[in-house]
Amino acid sequence: MSELTKPTASHQKRYHHGNLRDTLIIAAAELIEEHASVDFAMIDAARRAGVSSAAPYRHFKDKDALLEAVSQLAFMGLTESTRDIAQRQPVGSEQGITALGRGYIDYVTKHRAFYDLMWGDMGLRALGDTDMELKTSGFYVLVDAVHQWCDVHGLSDYNAQDLAVKLWAMAHGLACLALNHQLEKFLPEVDVFSLLDSSTHTFLEGLRRSPADTRQ
Repeated sequence: MSELTKPTASHQKRYHHGNLRDTLIIAAAELIEEHASVDFAMIDAARRAGVSSAAPYRHFKDKDALLEAVSQLAFMGLTESTRDIAQRQPVGSEQGITALGRGYIDYVTKHRAFYDLMWGDMGLRALGDTDMELKTSGFYVLVDAVHQWCDVHGLSDYNAQDLAVKLWAMAHGLACLALNHQLEKFLPEVDVFSLLDSSTHTFLEGLRRSPADTRQ
């Protein structure tokens, strides 16, 4: 059982305390995690939550709405993990940026059952489209870390958000390759985290050494 679905009480007890919506979300997440698939019926979530087959429709119009809520839960877990990592790193350090990348790969690979929910069309909806929702996402923890690194190295003329997207793309790409067991086909002895470390260092060192008139 992962941190996404770890309950604090039984599902039925939470329901009787008025938390039916949260109970159903966790029940659905457990089903996805156990079967590595979203191929379950609303009645399965209801049974897992200990409620009637009609009860889920009090909070979710259909299964897609429930899955979107599960996707939001997964993003919340990623954001919480990212913030926790950032708080334990030296401000403005390469170490801090690398730790965030490592944490991202660790989260994605440990929650492979939720990958499509998070990064498919449903995940885009779950992220929300308001500026406030995006600004509170885990991505902006990385933006802040990159901004602080730039300040430490006198590189404030760089666009921290642009750099953060590139670093995220690097970590996300490595996570995808690791999930699909593709890295070992080309680099049999490779460790995905060591590869991230060296790639991040090369990227940041290149920025640090670049002439001022080439920066954007």
